[in-house]
Amino acid sequence: MQDIYLDNAATTYPKPEAVYAAMDRFAREKGGNPGRSGHRRSLQAGREVLRAREAVARLLGVKDPSRVAFTKNATEALNVVIQGVLARGGHAVITSLEHNSVWRPLEAMARREGISYTVVACSREGVLDVSALEEALRPETRLVACTHASNVTGGLMPLGDIAALAERHGIPLLVDAAQTAGRLALAPESEGIQYLAFTGHKELFGPQGTGGLCIAPGCEIEPLLYGGTGSRSESEVQPDFLPDRYESGTLNAWGLAGLRAGVEFVLERGVEEVRRHEEELTGLLLEGLARLPGITVYGPREWERRIGIVSFNLNGFTSSELASRLDEAYGICVRSGLHCSPLAHRTIGTLQNGTVRASFSCMNTAEDVDHLLQALGEIASQ
Repeated sequence: MQDIYLDNAATTYPKPEAVYAAMDRFAREKGGNPGRSGHRRSLQAGREVLRAREAVARLLGVKDPSRVAFTKNATEALNVVIQGVLARGGHAVITSLEHNSVWRPLEAMARREGISYTVVACSREGVLDVSALEEALRPETRLVACTHASNVTGGLMPLGDIAALAERHGIPLLVDAAQTAGRLALAPESEGIQYLAFTGHKELFGPQGTGGLCIAPGCEIEPLLYGGTGSRSESEVQPDFLPDRYESGTLNAWGLAGLRAGVEFVLERGVEEVRRHEEELTGLLLEGLARLPGITVYGPREWERRIGIVSFNLNGFTSSELASRLDEAYGICVRSGLHCSPLAHRTIGTLQNGTVRASFSCMNTAEDVDHLLQALGEIASQ
């Protein structure tokens, strides 16, 4: 049986060999606690964290690496901003394609602390009307938050227009780049993005348990966690400088060693080449699905408006039934269900059944697409 992995929007697999090697080398040869001691193993661990921070800053276009604060994933990074910006109340505006990592913190704060938020509806194809976003703004709006690309449809948001709108009204912008960091060229500071959340285990090819938040100058907020940072330990208050302010507790240095290797892999390959490769695979899949009977594809068709994520359904099957058949009979790993994004599924009309999602990384091949299409054709004919 084939072993074809097409669930890279959840986590990339396989990782580049350099990622495995970096983590193994850290565990065997370094192993100290970064920033907590003066001995050589602690210093080696600290240097590994610094190398990871500098690599991420280089890839994401952040001029000052200290403004990259590491978290355990994008969800934590998003919570830092949402809870930090809205700690004293106010109103937020989001889109109807947001992940639960944006929606649930806002709902929790609305119930617990009385903040308010507005969900701006996108079209059934997942297109956002920026004028509708502007109409949702209020005098008390303190934050605009949006995904860069939907993890359900693969559709890209008009980020430049959203950033310009937020800047015009003097409202900070939080961007969820979980699906685009490593796939698209990013430069948050020059693009008018105050907060950019990313995860390490997707297109940055790092291990699970890594991620971070890029914070623009002058946009510091209260941290989500307080505690030991290895700096200014004599003080009862949290350090006021980055990245320590947002990095309480021992960092996942082992994982960050792997993240650094993954980011360097992307830098060496080039984001443009990654996108070109995924464009080729996505085009092949969309063309093939269009020829199969009973298949419904969701999201934009034009490559300029999407990334390498394709959601679809097959008549006569629930999304979970189809995904299980692909796995058990053909060795093809895809994801089914709601993808932790019920808002997006409500938008495209698939809340009851969800969708089957195939998502690529630059490690996939055209042969992977062929096998998926062949399997779907056989299932459809049965």
